[in-house]
Amino acid sequence: MFKDKIVLNSINPLLIYGEENQNINFIKSFFPDLKITARGVDVMFEGDKKNVKKIKTIFSKLISYFEQHGDLTKDDIKQLIKDDLDDKIFSVDFSVIGKNGLVIKPRTINQRKMIQLAQKNNLLFVLGPAGTGKTYTAIALASKALKELSVKKIILTRPAVEAGENLGFLPGDLYEKLSPYMRPLYDALNDIFDKAKLTSLLHTSVIEIVPLAFMRGRTLDNAFVILDEAQNTTIEQMKMFLTRMGPSAQFIVCGDVSQVDLPKQQKSGLIHAAQILTDIDGVGFIKFNAQDVIRHKLVKSIIKAYKQ
Repeated sequence: MFKDKIVLNSINPLLIYGEENQNINFIKSFFPDLKITARGVDVMFEGDKKNVKKIKTIFSKLISYFEQHGDLTKDDIKQLIKDDLDDKIFSVDFSVIGKNGLVIKPRTINQRKMIQLAQKNNLLFVLGPAGTGKTYTAIALASKALKELSVKKIILTRPAVEAGENLGFLPGDLYEKLSPYMRPLYDALNDIFDKAKLTSLLHTSVIEIVPLAFMRGRTLDNAFVILDEAQNTTIEQMKMFLTRMGPSAQFIVCGDVSQVDLPKQQKSGLIHAAQILTDIDGVGFIKFNAQDVIRHKLVKSIIKAYKQ
């Protein structure tokens, strides 16, 4: 029998073990052939050497997850163990060097899955609630592709539902009219490119940020194209957007189907696409959930409360 242990140096053990060792007992249920003993700050493992090494790795990931999120639920534990046992999900090697040396890496399991699926599919649908990093991860992928010259340009688009896709009544030129609505996209880009570089890329249209209505009639090739807030597309708009794809394009479609702002009689193009495109080779789907939220920990609770 092989023995090893992990030490919880900087974390209150009760926060990992759970009340009355609920978390520890839940973890044990996945490894019936291992002896797992929690004593003070030490978690000791005994059993087959391969399985002991596996559980030690999983515990390290559970601790890292807790340090990032300040919380560890049974759903989190189940997801972490399930994906770690799959092995493939942790083979994703991805990072982008952003502004001021900021290293941007996936922060959750589903962000890793999203990156893996984007590498395998030219069209990827990413569904899930606010705060899970869907759009941010997509822009990081696009920026890396641009920096590595895998694509010639980045195109970011949103359906301008709130303004009825008619922005004429707003003051200023087109850039000034669109800027507030597209602000979340600029925020992500500002983490990756310094101000002068981003200004240059926008001025030369290497990066385009445009409303969805402006996509009509175009063929988008050698480009990384991201459709954000896709739940607010109609079926016709989604079809129009998807059929813009050129031979060398990469498309990512992001949206939260719980926040549809369309009139009640109109079906969301994102919901419709998720129903009819799932079996097409080269099209990937991933669903984020409340456990993936990386904003303030209260956001998870807020999302759960609205679901109920």
